[in-house]
Amino acid sequence: MLPDSYFIHPEDQKAMNIMKAVPGFDILVKKFMNVGYETLLHGLNMASKIRLSDTQLPELYHRVTRICNKFEIPCPEVYLEMSPFPNAGTYGDTQVFMSLTSGLFDYLDDDEIDSVIAHECGHILCHHVLYHTLAELLRTGMIGLIGNLAEPLKLPLYYWERKSELSADRASALACGTDTVVRTQLRLAGGPKSLTGQVNIEEWARQAEQYEEIRNGRTWDKLLQAAAVMSEDHPYAAVRVREALNWSKTEEYRIAREYLEGKVNLCPHCGQRVDPSWAYCKHCGNKL
Repeated sequence: MLPDSYFIHPEDQKAMNIMKAVPGFDILVKKFMNVGYETLLHGLNMASKIRLSDTQLPELYHRVTRICNKFEIPCPEVYLEMSPFPNAGTYGDTQVFMSLTSGLFDYLDDDEIDSVIAHECGHILCHHVLYHTLAELLRTGMIGLIGNLAEPLKLPLYYWERKSELSADRASALACGTDTVVRTQLRLAGGPKSLTGQVNIEEWARQAEQYEEIRNGRTWDKLLQAAAVMSEDHPYAAVRVREALNWSKTEEYRIAREYLEGKVNLCPHCGQRVDPSWAYCKHCGNKL
């Protein structure tokens, strides 16, 4: 399995550390698991959506299994949801389940659909799913009294949630290519290919730089921008594109892509490149 150290975004890791430093975080997560909200969400999916399988819309189901196999992760349960909006989400912990909307298949091209699925698989690979589930329950108010206890955690959790999307975008770029990730974000932000097909990607990404200048400008501008995004679950599209493009130029991206293509071997313990003839990793000393 590809070590997540190759694609965890540093802002994701930093935000996770901040979130875990909030007093009571571990207690809240344990209570969340004990109360049974995972089973609640699982049951709602089971009752209201179509669960895909080898015998239920297999052509859709195996779009997910192929990407899971590429990442060497177990395939979650997969559900098809009726919605005209192209979207996907992955929830749970002991039982992970992915929901894909019908609009995803109606609106996006095949490689763009795979990009979205790979993004969701990236959340599984990065162990994001439990915390994403908690964030979703808090945002929708489904968590009840525990949600009142979680008020101090909400903003750090939502902040981390946004940063975690950058790691999942990296996973998608590894599986499907950065160009596909960028094009998918472009479609979701700007509309059909008849409009977005001629968009200058580099110019669009520069919008994120201009946004950063505003966000990091005067104190009042910082406060306004922070207030605008504090409850959002995703970063803005131009920011995501800029981050994906920048990362695609790194050595980590190149090595990780070669690993998924079967061109290099990596130590499962330290993530360094190893020779297939080695019995032990010469970098960390662990048995291969």
